[in-house]
Amino acid sequence: MLISLENASFSYGDNLIFGGVSFAVNEGERVGLIGANGEGKTTLIKLILGELYPDRGSIIKKNGARIGYLEQNGGYSSGNTVYGEMLEVFGKELSAIEKLEALSAKLAAVDPLTPEYAALSAQIESLNGFIASRDCYNIQVRIKTVLNGMGFADKYGQSVETMSGGEKTRLKLARLLLEQPDLLILDEPTNHLDVNTLFWLEDYLSSFKGGLLVVSHDRYFLDKLTSRILEIENKKVLSFTGNYSKYKILKAERQARLLKEYEAQQEERARLQDYVDRNIVRATTAKSALSRVNKLERMEILEKPYTPPRAPSFKFSYDLKPYENVLQVNNLNLEIGGKRLISAGQLQVKRGEKVAIVGENGTGKSTLLKEIMRRGNPAVELGRFVKPAFYDQEGANLTGENTVIAELWERHTGLTQTEVRKALAQCGLFEEDMEKPVKALSGGERAKLALCILECERGNFLLLDEPTNHLDLPARESLEKALKEFDGTLLFVSHDRYFLAALADKTAEIENGALNVFDGGYTAFNEYKKQKNEEIKRAQEQEKYTEKQAEKENFYRSKKERAEEAKRKELIKKTEESICALEEREQRLNADLANPLIIADYKKVGEITDELLSIKLQLDTLYKTYESLI
Repeated sequence: MLISLENASFSYGDNLIFGGVSFAVNEGERVGLIGANGEGKTTLIKLILGELYPDRGSIIKKNGARIGYLEQNGGYSSGNTVYGEMLEVFGKELSAIEKLEALSAKLAAVDPLTPEYAALSAQIESLNGFIASRDCYNIQVRIKTVLNGMGFADKYGQSVETMSGGEKTRLKLARLLLEQPDLLILDEPTNHLDVNTLFWLEDYLSSFKGGLLVVSHDRYFLDKLTSRILEIENKKVLSFTGNYSKYKILKAERQARLLKEYEAQQEERARLQDYVDRNIVRATTAKSALSRVNKLERMEILEKPYTPPRAPSFKFSYDLKPYENVLQVNNLNLEIGGKRLISAGQLQVKRGEKVAIVGENGTGKSTLLKEIMRRGNPAVELGRFVKPAFYDQEGANLTGENTVIAELWERHTGLTQTEVRKALAQCGLFEEDMEKPVKALSGGERAKLALCILECERGNFLLLDEPTNHLDLPARESLEKALKEFDGTLLFVSHDRYFLAALADKTAEIENGALNVFDGGYTAFNEYKKQKNEEIKRAQEQEKYTEKQAEKENFYRSKKERAEEAKRKELIKKTEESICALEEREQRLNADLANPLIIADYKKVGEITDELLSIKLQLDTLYKTYESLI
C-alpha cells in the first residue's frame, strides 16, 4: 500500500466536496481518476499530497514513499539548460562516481599493508555496490532516452527559461520519469503532447515500476495504462476494476442494478402499505396487517440511485447544401514568422467528408485552418454555397467583457431570449451562468459557449481546432455523437485519438513541410504509418549491413590482412578469457573478505588485498589491450 484514505471527508466552508471516501493505491497499481469538471479531482490530489487535510477520516501514506506530481499547467522555472536540469536528478549518483574515482586514485598510492588501505578498500566496495544498484554508468543513456522520447532531442542546450508553458510542463514530466517516484500522479499529462510523444509515453509508463494515479480525459490513454478507475460522483468516490472501456460497462450495469433494486423495494413497500391500509381496522385481518407494519419498519430503505446531471447536448445543422467540391487547396505555400510550414500543399474535401488534420506540434495544423477561414489566398478555394463555421481552441473570437447570454444573442439577434437561453442550456450553460462575464468562465464553460455559438451559425462546413480541449468525458462523448450525426462536411484538428478514430474518414498529415493525404480513417492511417516506419527502419538496417559488408570486403583485400585479422581475433579471445578468469578470482577474494573468520586473520587479509591489487593492475592492462583490439 502506497496511500490509503479511510472515511475521509473534505469541505470548503459549507460546501461539501466529498464525504466518506475510502480507497487505497497499492504499489505498482495503475489507477485512473475521473469525474466531471468541478467534482473535486484536484482537491483529492492535494489531500494525497498533504497540501490539504481532511475534515474527518484519515489519510495514511507508506513511510518514506516518494510522490511525484505533474500539475495540469504547472509553472516550472529554472536557469538551467534542458540537459543540465535532467542531470540534477542524479546528483547522488554522479557524486558517487566522482568519489569512487578519487578514492581509487588515492588507493593506488597507499601501502596495501596499512589500515588506511583496508579502510579505503571498504569504502570503494560500498561505493561499487551503490553504483551498481543505481545503474550509475547508464545515467546519460537514461536521460537521452527520456528527453528524445518527450520531444527534446534537439534542445539539450536550450535554457528552460526560454521555453513555452507547454514545453516546461512537458520537461517537468520528463524529469519526473527520471526521478522514478514510488507514486506518480499525473494531472492531464497528454495536454501538451503530440501523437508520437503520446505513443512513446504510453510505452514508457507501461514498464514504469511505481504506482500511477492519472487524471485524464484521454480515453485511449486511460484504456492502455489503467487497471482500475476511481470516479468522483455525487460527493463520493466509486471504484471500478478495469480500464476506461470496462468502467463504462460496469458503471451502466451498476446503475441498472441499483435502479432495479430500488424500484423493486418501492413496489414491495407500496404492496405492504396497501395491505395494511385495507386490513388494519378489520378484526379478522388486523394481526396479519400488524406483521406487515413490522416488516415495513424493519426494512432498510434503499436510497434512490443518483442520476448524473444531463451531459451537454449538441446538434449541428445547416440550411443550404453546398456543391460536391467543398474545398480545393492547390499548391499552397504556408508560412508563419518566416518559417515555411507547408510547401505546394494539395487537399480536396468533398461534401459530407470528415477529414482529420494530424501532425506534430508546430507543424501548422491550426494555421492551415485559419488560412482557409481567412479566404484571401488564391491557393484556397471554397465551393459554391459553402458556409464555413470555425471553432477556435483559444477562444480568440469570444469577447471577454460580454455576459454569456449577450455573447450569443449579439451574434444572433433574430433569436428570442427564450431561444438563446434554451440553446445555452442544451450546451451545458444554465440560469446561474447567464450573467457571468465570458472572461470569468472556466475552460470547459468557454468551450461549451463557443460550441453553442458554432451550432447557431448553422455552417455546412465546420472547421474545428481542438474542439475537445477542456471538455470532460461526458461532454466529449456528446460532441462526438453530434458530429457523427452531422451530415455536413468536417475538417478538424484534435489530439484526442478516440475522437479522431470515431470521426475521420480521411486523414491529412502535415510532415516535413508536406501535406500528405491518406484516403482512410485515423486507425487505418496509424497502421499505415507504423508499416511505413518499419519499412524505413528495415531499409536503414539493410543500408548499414551493406556498408559493413563493404567495409569487411575492403578489409580483407589481401592474404596478409586476413592473417592479421585471424591473429587479432585469437588475441581478443585469449584476452577475454584472461579477463573473465581474473574477474572471477576477484569476486571470490571479495567474498572471502566478507567472511568473519578470514577478516580475523590479518595475515590472510593482507595476502588477499595484495592479490586484489595485483589483479586490478592486470585487469587495467588487459582492458586497455582489449580496447585497442576491438
